[in-house]
Amino acid sequence: MNLTAALAERIVNSQPDTVARDAARQGVRDFLAVSWPVLQGQVPDSGLPALRGVYGDGSARSHALLLGYASHALDYDDFHADFRGHPSVVILPALFAWQQLQPSELDQFLDAYAIGVEVAGRLGLAVSQQHYALGNHNTATLGTVAAAAALARLLALDVSATATLLGIATTQASGLRAQFGSAVKPLHAGFAAARAVTAAQLTLAGFDGKQDGVIEAFISATSNGQAQPEKLIDNWAQPWRIVTPGLEFKPFPTCAGTHSAAEATRILRNEWLASGKSLESLLESISEISVAFPPGGDIAASVRVPTNGIETRFSLEYVIAAMLIYGDLRLQDFAEGELNQEVMPLAAKVLRTPDENAPPDAINPALRFHLVTITLRDGSQLQHHRTRQQSLADAVDVAGKLRAALQQESPQRQQQLLSSSELANSAHLAQLTQLLG
Repeated sequence: MNLTAALAERIVNSQPDTVARDAARQGVRDFLAVSWPVLQGQVPDSGLPALRGVYGDGSARSHALLLGYASHALDYDDFHADFRGHPSVVILPALFAWQQLQPSELDQFLDAYAIGVEVAGRLGLAVSQQHYALGNHNTATLGTVAAAAALARLLALDVSATATLLGIATTQASGLRAQFGSAVKPLHAGFAAARAVTAAQLTLAGFDGKQDGVIEAFISATSNGQAQPEKLIDNWAQPWRIVTPGLEFKPFPTCAGTHSAAEATRILRNEWLASGKSLESLLESISEISVAFPPGGDIAASVRVPTNGIETRFSLEYVIAAMLIYGDLRLQDFAEGELNQEVMPLAAKVLRTPDENAPPDAINPALRFHLVTITLRDGSQLQHHRTRQQSLADAVDVAGKLRAALQQESPQRQQQLLSSSELANSAHLAQLTQLLG
């Protein structure tokens, strides 16, 4: 079977439905919420000015790179379980960058986005959890191919040209988890979006590339012998992956691998306060905090002792301590710059205790959980078990998230952005493209 050709055929000929398009609208809204504060310089970020100095030529590739970086810089963007990465911060920057070159109609744009997410999720399944475990950053690697697929659909390429584009993109796909905790992690999203734009431009220019065997080679080479290539095309769009399992919108500006731990901690904090006791009495009484999870469940949240604000996003210890102190994960406590020293002493009391009786996280990340246990000086304990599925069941108010991101704008500007984000028509898409430019 020519897997690349089979994938290209599905990208070209399948048709997202209205449910998938509505999910795409919501994804765009969240994308705007997480990228706008960075693009407008409203949060500390030294990366974007530096990148603008290097990629300031105004090209579509540079625009895709800058948008990709900005939308992933806060680590507040959406996640997809099948993909095990952040699809929108790769796919949408490539699509918006191309919109400035060659405007398309709204339905074309939404369909291309849905197609990109479909490919992202399917690639994640095809390479297995081993791809991530081997040290690859799926957003960068698989995201390059997903964004390329979205552009192929947006450009209405035929099957042959789509296969060429996919091959050119796939051979560029790279990105290492070793960069987590630095500005290079969000730059991975920018690199991937820019690579997809480059692949599209080369394809349109008639550049020669293999139309078969490239995706197959990529899947085989990056999955440690556990590839399941058939998952790339079997039961395509049944249902659309932008709908099920769908885009997961973040309630906190931290690694998704910390969220159920944060929520378990907040529940314990609220229960303590509801009993009539003070927060100060809780914080003063804590002897130790343990957090249990399936073996390997902290592979993304790997930073035990953060040294800067960016690293705190990947630290279970810091997240749990910040939640106990403030009752929320505040953007300012996870922004670039120095650590919040009020949090660090309590974070030092957090111990990781993997539950060796639980199935390893690599087998099924959907079964991930966090068990947070607070041991007090008198020997008593507060404990709560929170699963990933329980976290996902609590819907995130994306519209509210966007309104919060726009608080520093004038009322007129807020209304303009909120209206455009509804994407009710192609005029809204044109307005949003201009605003993001």
